[in-house]
Amino acid sequence: MRQVQGPRRQNLQAAALDESFFRVRFDRLTPSEKKYLRAMAELGPGPHRSGDIAEQLGRKITSLGPTRNQLIARGMIWSPNHGDTAFTVPLFDEFMRRIMPHVDRL
Repeated sequence: MRQVQGPRRQNLQAAALDESFFRVRFDRLTPSEKKYLRAMAELGPGPHRSGDIAEQLGRKITSLGPTRNQLIARGMIWSPNHGDTAFTVPLFDEFMRRIMPHVDRL
């Protein structure tokens, strides 16, 4: 049996993670939580300033506080420093860019 190598192997591994590990978490999110995470993903793996995320969404920081708090409570993001936000799951930013190719405004 021939082993899959290189980029194809990475694509197969990403697909396996997408369908099992990442998708389960994604499916539990509300639409506004998904949009918040997608905006974070647009900025990269993080951490990111809350103001940068708000700017991606065309919103004020204060209007996104409840969504950010919900995502922290769900264990999807955390705050390594005051005003910073980071994904708790490595590679989740890449998954969000695959599953939601475009950033929508809230």
